[in-house]
Amino acid sequence: MSRAKATTRPELPGTLSLPVPRRAPSTRFLRSELAMVFRRRRNIAILGVLAGVPVLIAIAVKIATRHGRNASDGGAFFGNITTNGVFVAFAALLAVLPLFLPMAVSVVAGEAVAGEASSGTLRYLLTVPVSRSRLLAVKYASLLAWSVAATFVVALSGTLVGLLLFGGGEVTLLSGTSVPLESGLFRLLLVVGYIAVMVAVLGAIGLFVSTLTEVPIAAMATTLALTITSQVLDAVPQLGAIHPWLPSHYWLRFDDFMRDPLTLERVQHGLAVSLGYIAVFLLLAWARFGNKDVTS
Repeated sequence: MSRAKATTRPELPGTLSLPVPRRAPSTRFLRSELAMVFRRRRNIAILGVLAGVPVLIAIAVKIATRHGRNASDGGAFFGNITTNGVFVAFAALLAVLPLFLPMAVSVVAGEAVAGEASSGTLRYLLTVPVSRSRLLAVKYASLLAWSVAATFVVALSGTLVGLLLFGGGEVTLLSGTSVPLESGLFRLLLVVGYIAVMVAVLGAIGLFVSTLTEVPIAAMATTLALTITSQVLDAVPQLGAIHPWLPSHYWLRFDDFMRDPLTLERVQHGLAVSLGYIAVFLLLAWARFGNKDVTS
């Protein structure tokens, strides 16, 4: 059948041929999934905890400086907090990246498919009808949004409390040069985007693990355990040969955004490896879920 015949109504004697209106792709499923993720009380509590970390760091540094203690013992990011409050956001991101952010993403990712299977809604969801490929795409899109939101909450909270307690002004980069506050905030946004991609890798891994079981807690724990294992292996110098293949190996390269001139070679390498991980585990999730016998 030709394309023209496929997009027109059957012609009747004495009538005109009218084009059949094409419906735009619906975003209702995605909006429903996003609402479910961001309205769940547990997830709201997680965002609250993440937002509280920068506040605790800022208060601790403020108290330490009042008692004459040197905040530089925590590294360059912590040492610069007293000179510019924006560094509270950088220090907080550095603090939450090893455990808190992976835990936040693992909790949501582990429940993506396993939670639906455990509650008995997965079978009905697939008969709406919703194709399995579309379901996985929507689930990962919500995980990606969650990764960005969790990272952004830490940065936003850190920036606000930092500027409130320590003020702003020019931002002294790790290379020693100073840039305007606007440039420092732009670099902070770049860091947020980079870290969001890093933890989005955990979302893809967690989504795959979630297709292997109907127990959400098992999927969450497995995802978090794999993350911790990657960090432990990355800390062993004798295993240097496998370090470039570990997803956590590239997490701390966001400090390149705080140097002048801005060099992106290491950052681009980290992003390329992370996107490769995302592609591989999404394909594994699709292959597993596409052949999975959904009974609940």
